[in-house]
Amino acid sequence: MAAKSTKAAPKAAKTTKKKDEKVKNAWLKYNASQLKELEALNDEYIDFISECKTERECTDKIVEMAKKLGYKDINSVKKAKAGDKLYAVNKGKAIVLFLVGSEPLEKGMKILGAHIDSPRLDIKQNPLYEDTELALLDTHYYGGIKKYQWVALPMAIHGVVCKKDGSTVKVVIGEDPKDPVVGISDLLIHLAQDQMDKKASKVVEGEDLNVLVGSMPLKGEEKDAVKANVMKLITDKYGITEEDFMSAELEVVPAGRARHYGIDKSMVMGYGQDDRICAFTSAKAIFNTKSIDRTAACILVDKEEIGSVGATGMTSVFFENVVAELMDKLGDYSELKVRRALQNSHMLSSDVNAAFDPNYPSVMERKNCAYMNRGMAFCKFTGSRGKSGSNDANPEFIAKLRAAFDKHGIMYQMAELGKVDQGGGGTIAYIMAKYNMEVIDSGVALQNMHAPWEVASKADVYETEKGYEAFLKEI
Repeated sequence: MAAKSTKAAPKAAKTTKKKDEKVKNAWLKYNASQLKELEALNDEYIDFISECKTERECTDKIVEMAKKLGYKDINSVKKAKAGDKLYAVNKGKAIVLFLVGSEPLEKGMKILGAHIDSPRLDIKQNPLYEDTELALLDTHYYGGIKKYQWVALPMAIHGVVCKKDGSTVKVVIGEDPKDPVVGISDLLIHLAQDQMDKKASKVVEGEDLNVLVGSMPLKGEEKDAVKANVMKLITDKYGITEEDFMSAELEVVPAGRARHYGIDKSMVMGYGQDDRICAFTSAKAIFNTKSIDRTAACILVDKEEIGSVGATGMTSVFFENVVAELMDKLGDYSELKVRRALQNSHMLSSDVNAAFDPNYPSVMERKNCAYMNRGMAFCKFTGSRGKSGSNDANPEFIAKLRAAFDKHGIMYQMAELGKVDQGGGGTIAYIMAKYNMEVIDSGVALQNMHAPWEVASKADVYETEKGYEAFLKEI
């Protein structure tokens, strides 16, 4: 028995070693050239999420990047052909990029899809008021947040104000170092005995997320003089009146740039990485692809954080309509062919996953969760509990992806979003799957998801961008 046991030992050790090689830390595989490329990509990414804190700003930036690479507005061309680079914008808050392939569109597309909206505080339609000689703005939070995380922080205001004369005024307050910042007060610990006894969901109520914006009265004003002074400053700078708030879209977000994170600078800390980290890497992947067999598409949409609803969300028919427009410009349109193009497509629903956090291990199942520095995280299914609301990708598609990623040396991992009964989440995957195309969720694993400042691994940003390129080349 001892002899048999000895002979079996080397085989077991070899298997374990091979398995360990699959999950080793990504940083250990890079040479000097790759490290330089990785840092350059992340520097660009840090600039992107620092400048693009709303879906409109993201759309504008992607259009700017696309135009520099020769992309044209699809509405500006009469005919399209293989090799053309086109884009379409939906109401300033969503965008589709196309790299037209050499094969007929009805054979399907290779689609990268992400969302560019993020949790935040939206300013209400009648927001400005004065209380005890302080001027404040009423807000309504957007998306799933822990409300107590959004107080006692420097905040900025981004957005647009649309005036009755048809003009649109862009507003950014709090990002320039010379700008003031705004914020939401918190109760001092000395008087917080009752507050500290509340459930975390009730420590700060939604209607208490009021943004302090001023305390100086306007001379000569007898009523609400502080409010009057704030409004005068806004009017002087932006040419808008208090009534114009009714047709404004203003978002309160954390002020300041994204930063290198960690003493070793191995991570990125920034606002809105869910899901602009996947939007950026998806856009970069299609930009870095020079030619393709089946048409490549990159969809960056709004409203995912509140169910993908509305004209600019994924449930809108905008993408379907633009595919029809493209097919018409290719001179090969029919309703049946549009349906075939959608059904024959393959898609990576590019959204973030939860990275294992050693501070909170109890919510994760260690064998089936995502880890930082182990590459792109594939999620076969999202949803909650019994996979409710999930896409649940087909294994045949996953096998093709594994082969493509292994061929290109891309690091990836399979992961679930926490323990089975712990919680869950959703993406745009199930919406696109209704066309009968093959879809799976994939993206970067984050710590602090939906907090004002989220954290990602630079290595995972790099592997994910390279993974998206491999998908476009091989699938």
